[in-house]
Amino acid sequence: MRGLKKQRRVQVIALALICLAGATALIGFALRDGINLFRSPTQVVEQVPSPGEIFRLGGLVADGSISTGKGVQFFFDITDGANTVAVKYVGNDLPPDLFEEGQGTIATGRFKDGLFEATELLAKHDESYMPKEVIDALKEQGIYQEPTGS
Repeated sequence: MRGLKKQRRVQVIALALICLAGATALIGFALRDGINLFRSPTQVVEQVPSPGEIFRLGGLVADGSISTGKGVQFFFDITDGANTVAVKYVGNDLPPDLFEEGQGTIATGRFKDGLFEATELLAKHDESYMPKEVIDALKEQGIYQEPTGS
């Protein structure tokens, strides 16, 4: 009798571990396209991502770099002070209202033939906000300045 209980307990534990591993694998598989890593221009220059990899590129929009293209497409550069990456916006929406030169931005897309093709742009939403990832990247380069004002 005792041996049967012990065997049943081992079977239940083994089944629970198999179910847990299966659930973890299914969640990882479902999220594999939803997780986009953040990179600064310096990180992109130092370690070029694979052509199909989707990631977020963040930094400041370089001064004098915004130029128009066809329709809603346009070009600009993202810099972290040390390096600059050319960006082509290929999304379907107009740029955010607060998207302008010298301001923090994060673009989601892929790096292809030396050009970052962005499908989504995020811009700051008020005068003092900047995404944490952009602040960290600028601090690494030693060019981040705390916002002044109210």
